[in-house]
Amino acid sequence: MGINTEYIKAKEKVAKLFKNKHGKPNENARLPLGQTLTSRFPVLDLGIQPDFNPRTYKLRVYGLAEEKTFTYNDILKMKATEFTEDLHCVTHWSKFDVKWKGILWKDFVKIVKPKENWKFIIQYGLDGYTTNVSREDLEKGNVLIAYELEGKQIPKEHGWPLRLIIPHLYAWKGSKFLTAIKFIEKDEPGFWEVRGYHNRGNAFLEERYG
Repeated sequence: MGINTEYIKAKEKVAKLFKNKHGKPNENARLPLGQTLTSRFPVLDLGIQPDFNPRTYKLRVYGLAEEKTFTYNDILKMKATEFTEDLHCVTHWSKFDVKWKGILWKDFVKIVKPKENWKFIIQYGLDGYTTNVSREDLEKGNVLIAYELEGKQIPKEHGWPLRLIIPHLYAWKGSKFLTAIKFIEKDEPGFWEVRGYHNRGNAFLEERYG
């Protein structure tokens, strides 16, 4: 299955149509502006769900950090953390109390030791996806490189083997099928950011479209 070009074009149109428009506040302050609570876990991607072989998978780290590659087994040996956080999607749904397990970003940074002048990262997915995140947003303390969802390996449709979870940002800001992380000093907008989406994507500020 290839990239879903019709879906991408439709999302670009939505970004243009709803730029600078905002949703209604919710009575529940836990639910960001314009969001609707769901018990489901909708699946959204580019139309590609790559296969994952734990024996051949590699996570590459480079840029303003010594270049390293980690196998899936290397990742599993790192200090693990479990947390439960809400997940917010730019398509107006939120799911409360999603349980993840993985490596806290702050613990991962201690391993890869990027240079002090890094200000952003670019994430790369096995499906060709990219997205940018600022150092400020990554250093919130509850950012996770996840490999388990609800006590099991993240399923294919939800982005195996790894995905970055940044609870205060919309879910598109954490790449599914994560395969590389590039540390950079100058920002580089990613796949959706160059197609009309907000460059930061803070769900609580309703930064949907730029």
